[in-house]
Amino acid sequence: MTLPLLLSVPHAGTEVPGRLAGNCLLSAAQVVRDGDEFAREIYAPLKTEVRHFVDTGVARAVLDMNRAEGDIRKDGVVKTHTCWDEPVWQRPLEEAETRWLIDTHHRPYHRRLSELARDPGLLFAVDCHTMAEFGPPVGPDPGTARPQACLGDADGTSCPGEWAAILLRALQRHFPGEVTLNRPFSGGHITRFHCREMPWVQLELSRGAFATPEEKSRWVLAALADAVGQIEER
Repeated sequence: MTLPLLLSVPHAGTEVPGRLAGNCLLSAAQVVRDGDEFAREIYAPLKTEVRHFVDTGVARAVLDMNRAEGDIRKDGVVKTHTCWDEPVWQRPLEEAETRWLIDTHHRPYHRRLSELARDPGLLFAVDCHTMAEFGPPVGPDPGTARPQACLGDADGTSCPGEWAAILLRALQRHFPGEVTLNRPFSGGHITRFHCREMPWVQLELSRGAFATPEEKSRWVLAALADAVGQIEER
């Protein structure tokens, strides 16, 4: 049975759009390290298990779908530095190049999420991520050990509180280690912006070696199915 969910996977991509590739300082390994490593292996198998699935091939190190258009920090929507504080560009991007990235990739991603939110068959949406095992320099918790999974509900504002509690308990049942709520992440731009259209949560999984990506994928699916079943019964 297909779960009535929308999954968003904004940080699994590794592509630097062709017209900008020659200006990018990052190696392929640095691009992967700045993105959500293993996100594709964990979440892509769920594509056939849910009603809708949205992702992008563009690397987070270049363009961050989980930032607002007006976020011009160095770790903002169009990056100048990675989360490890590594410079991205040989020369600063021109305004036209920045606008091209947003018009060609960022806006269509968000437009698609808004279109799918009109599907009456959806229950809620999950913005799916992986996180470094220890907090990177550009983050809320530099050097701090992180839980196996973190659920974010924008501090209680992006979905019904009872639903978040059900999903948190489901994740805690299916993951062997610590699962937290809103620590270290409470939800980014996708969760906070699109929750005006339907209920959203953000899910972060540690890239720690406590399990394989395949095991993490199975645990996520089991937890989502568990939570959906409980919510639909109410």
